[in-house]
Amino acid sequence: MSITDILSQKNIDAALESVKAAGSFDHKSFFQKVGLAGKSAGDAKKVFEILDRDRSGFIEEEELSLFLQNFSSSARALNAAETSAFLKAGDSDGDGMIGLEEFQALVKA
Repeated sequence: MSITDILSQKNIDAALESVKAAGSFDHKSFFQKVGLAGKSAGDAKKVFEILDRDRSGFIEEEELSLFLQNFSSSARALNAAETSAFLKAGDSDGDGMIGLEEFQALVKA
C-alpha cells in the first residue's frame, strides 16, 4: 500500500511545502494540510502501518525523524527538536514510542 492510496498527492505536496524549512514542522498543522485529520480510524491505521517501517507495532524516535520521507523520498528529515516534540505529543503512556491508538488520537487532536 502506498500513502497516495489514502491521501491525495495534491494535499501531500502542499503539506510538504509548508514544512520545507527546518524547524517548521507542526504535527497538527501537517495532519490538517495532508488531509489525514479528516480520515477514518481505519485510514489512520493504514498510514500508521506505513510509518512503522520495522513492523514493531510502534513508531519509534528514528522512524519519527524520517516521518516526512514516508510522504516523499526527497523530503527532509525532522530535526532533533521537531522529532522530540512530535514524540512527546503522541506518546501518552510514556514508553518512548507511539502505538496505533496513540497515533489515531494524535491525528484527531
